[in-house]
Amino acid sequence: MRDRPVGIAVNAVLGVVFAAALAVTAYAIADTWGAGYWVFGCVTGAVVSVLAMTCRHQVWAVGAGLGIAAVTILVAQIAHLPAEPGPAMALGLSVLIGSATRTLATPWAVAVAAGGLAVVASTWLTDTGTTVAGLNSVAWLAAVGTGLGLRLLDIRRRAAAEQVRRDERMELARELHDIVAHHITGIVLHAQAARIVRRRDPDQLDESLTGIETASSEALAAMRRVVGLLRDTDDAAPATPGPEQLGELVTRFTGPPVRLRLPEGEPGWPPEVTSTVYRIVQESLTNIARHAAHAHSVAVDVTQDRHTITVEVTDDAPPAPARYHRRGGYGLVGMRERVEALGGTLRAGPRTGAGWTVHATLPTEELR
Repeated sequence: MRDRPVGIAVNAVLGVVFAAALAVTAYAIADTWGAGYWVFGCVTGAVVSVLAMTCRHQVWAVGAGLGIAAVTILVAQIAHLPAEPGPAMALGLSVLIGSATRTLATPWAVAVAAGGLAVVASTWLTDTGTTVAGLNSVAWLAAVGTGLGLRLLDIRRRAAAEQVRRDERMELARELHDIVAHHITGIVLHAQAARIVRRRDPDQLDESLTGIETASSEALAAMRRVVGLLRDTDDAAPATPGPEQLGELVTRFTGPPVRLRLPEGEPGWPPEVTSTVYRIVQESLTNIARHAAHAHSVAVDVTQDRHTITVEVTDDAPPAPARYHRRGGYGLVGMRERVEALGGTLRAGPRTGAGWTVHATLPTEELR
């Protein structure tokens, strides 16, 4: 959703740049060559510009742009037209080549870069003049350099996000020991009680067996929620923080004052749920301390109804440059990994006017 306005803005800027390049080209050619010599170069340049604005991430569009450039070079030589590719087409090709170098699979990216180099080489081999050849060379170098730089940056970002996901899954896996121990202990106690009841009061045996069945079902459900997670053999299982420890977490918080609201009574959540709620609040407060220490207040609301458990952390910090980008960092990736592992959803973003909200919901049906 957020990428769509950005794409529209980028296309608007490109449209202005391309239009200006076409206008300058038409004026310069009409002033030097006269008549309608500008028509051919401007029309082909406009076509490539449109491809760069609308289809720059498509292989066929990049191929079409390079093909048009090759044809215009040949036609310009045969018909004695002004040298091609002109400024507008050079800019359009640079956008197409840069986008392809950044986003396409490696073989296609290499092929596109090579195709652009072939177009540049042809401008030097034909009688186009050093100005046009130099312009296209600079445009090609800028496109490939920018595309490679952004490609490496994207790779680093994906690697960092994946590492966060792996770490979070490993943290969940470490808690598996506590989850299993919690439920297996209940099964053992019910089994011991069943042995005693069998000797003293056989009629009550069904109640103990029902308890074993319930505890076993809960254990299976809990393990199913963390299935597929790997676990180191030499790690130590951390303590699972309960709802009461949220108060301690808020007390230790050194940022703006925090108002904490929890469900009344004993929630009775499974261990993996209490640890997830704790982690959401912990990470949210950490983000506030790092990026919104100038907030006046923070509200932490944990509520539960028949269908959902809701965790919401909000602050009232005024907007600040780069805050929204930084608040959407890798900490949110880890929180989302935990929430989605339990079948829930997580949203984070700026509030209307001022402040930031982290809103997580966990369906209670998935926790049974």
